[in-house]
Amino acid sequence: MKNTFIYISTSLLLHSGAVAYAQNKVNTIQPVNFSKVEITDQFWTPKIKTVSTVTIPVCIEQTEVKTPRIRNFEKVARKTGEKHEGIYYDDSDVYKALEAIAYSLKNQPNQALVDKADEWIDKIAAAQLSDGYLNTYFTLNGLDKRWTDMDMHEDYCAGHLMEAAIAYYNTTGKRKLLDVAIRFADHIDTTFRLPNRHWVSGHQEIELALVKLYHTTQNERYLQLADWFLQQRGRGYGKGQTWDEWKDPARCQDAIPLMDQREITGHAVRAMYLYTGAADVGAATQNADYMQAMQDVWQDVVYRNMYITGGIGSTAKNEGFSQDYDLPNATAYCETCASVGMVFWNQRMNLLTGEAKYFDVLERSLYNGALDGLSLSGDRFFYGNPLASQGNYSRSEWFGTACCPSNIARLVESLGNYIYAKSDQSIWVNLFVGSNTSVLLKKGQVDITQQSNYPWEGNIKLTVTPNKKMSFPMHIRIPGWTQNQPVPGDTYHFVNGKQDKIEISINGKVVDYRMEKGYAVIDRAWNKGDVLSVSLPMEVKKVGASDKVSANKNRIALQRGPLVYCVEQADQQSVSNFFVPEDVSFTTSYQKDLLGGIVTIQSNLPVVSPATDAQSVNLKRATITAVPYYSWANRGMGEMQVWLPTKITDISINSSAIK
Repeated sequence: MKNTFIYISTSLLLHSGAVAYAQNKVNTIQPVNFSKVEITDQFWTPKIKTVSTVTIPVCIEQTEVKTPRIRNFEKVARKTGEKHEGIYYDDSDVYKALEAIAYSLKNQPNQALVDKADEWIDKIAAAQLSDGYLNTYFTLNGLDKRWTDMDMHEDYCAGHLMEAAIAYYNTTGKRKLLDVAIRFADHIDTTFRLPNRHWVSGHQEIELALVKLYHTTQNERYLQLADWFLQQRGRGYGKGQTWDEWKDPARCQDAIPLMDQREITGHAVRAMYLYTGAADVGAATQNADYMQAMQDVWQDVVYRNMYITGGIGSTAKNEGFSQDYDLPNATAYCETCASVGMVFWNQRMNLLTGEAKYFDVLERSLYNGALDGLSLSGDRFFYGNPLASQGNYSRSEWFGTACCPSNIARLVESLGNYIYAKSDQSIWVNLFVGSNTSVLLKKGQVDITQQSNYPWEGNIKLTVTPNKKMSFPMHIRIPGWTQNQPVPGDTYHFVNGKQDKIEISINGKVVDYRMEKGYAVIDRAWNKGDVLSVSLPMEVKKVGASDKVSANKNRIALQRGPLVYCVEQADQQSVSNFFVPEDVSFTTSYQKDLLGGIVTIQSNLPVVSPATDAQSVNLKRATITAVPYYSWANRGMGEMQVWLPTKITDISINSSAIK
């Protein structure tokens, strides 16, 4: 079965065209494509298998049985005047499910799934119009209305079509959906860029998708179109037409031109997709204005508007950002799709700059804010991801707006895209995920096998096997949390933290290395079978927040490795009747039968209860257990909190008696 799949690198040229951009320069960093990575990880492999065997079948059932998404494509093909069912952006969920299927076929080859994908692709292709246009909502409800309302997600759906087509082509070599996507992209280019007909995408996505299409086809037309879309923003073209529902162009990052943007505004998911596309275009064109804007906006997000979980978007009012340092816990919106977007954007920022800090943030979002959106069973989902709950919050089977389930599915299945990167001369190891890959450098091919029990343990082993003795630098990311910095900026800090000593050895002998942009660089002549070992301390660390974050005053969070922890009612009678003194100590233990196998944190803490006189409190000590944040709400509904009080006066239960 496995031999029936053809894995194709995105460097394959499908079209001719001059290539004059930075990604073709010798020293440019490029990701190692998922199709070249086999994941063997103890932590991620079971999760990928769950997505393949449970989550994707759920997405398929919802897409073609329980909701009318596939039926809409069938209706278009029949041409009998039937009306559209569902929401105007539902096509995008079909495409995201197809993209997840494409990645899954690499991880878990399955002929039945290939047949299902091909069936869907045939229906999608049959719904495409002769001019390349493809959108079931407008085709069924009236083509006279197409391309008249910038907030109706036509280009958003087109972008997800392109991403699905590229992923499916990379995995299978089949290009039917890719040809559909190319025709649609050509239609959009002919409709907008070539006649310079102004258009501001209401929900960004097409920009990053067009850059992917450019990399796949090497047709500069798509890079130029992506750049054109970026340049439309902030010039008043959407006023009075696109944003009537929201009354604020800042919600879609349209208040000022992109190159002038320095602060994050508006809808979190739209922002992430936009800035991912901008970073892509900036890298491809070496546009210094885009690069500067992206770095400034990134600092505003990470330094002042990001939760300790890597989640973003504090309010449901605009599904996004409010004021700097406004980071409430129980009402945190933190949409799953926004954390997925943080993974996308931070990878692109890393490729743009070569700085490891972006992968520090990516890792935080991946292991905490994004992974939390998927239940351990694979069939329940969070749309929002709060950092505290009174016990009335749980995952759902599905949503009317169903972007999150397929989004987290495609992220987990495409994990191979984020582990390694390369230039013509160098290799980068960005995530510590057990895996095998083969990297082609200018001097020759290098096979890499990575083994670890991360994130539970910090020992990583990389077996490096060049096809001949070869000199090149290996860049190993040294996580910021080992360097006494939970995340860049000063919003969060380790309480009484210290910089950990990192030990790196080759074939059992400790070696020297230089630090460069957050990476340990080992530059040497490599022999076949060289074993590079890295030891990262996995101590429990207390995280404090800046006083500017009022929600976390006199509170701490717990972190071990890349994981943020929480306390959940399933492990103790209450999550709000204890506090964490300054001199507290912690123990950890691996519980193989708990929540799929996790390391828990325990501590003996003071527990408060009201006295019988109702005027005072009783104080005793009890063992409190913390579990990884991503794993909460898998044992039924119950209270939860990430930020724990450090003073008796900050305990919420019966606070009047405590005072």
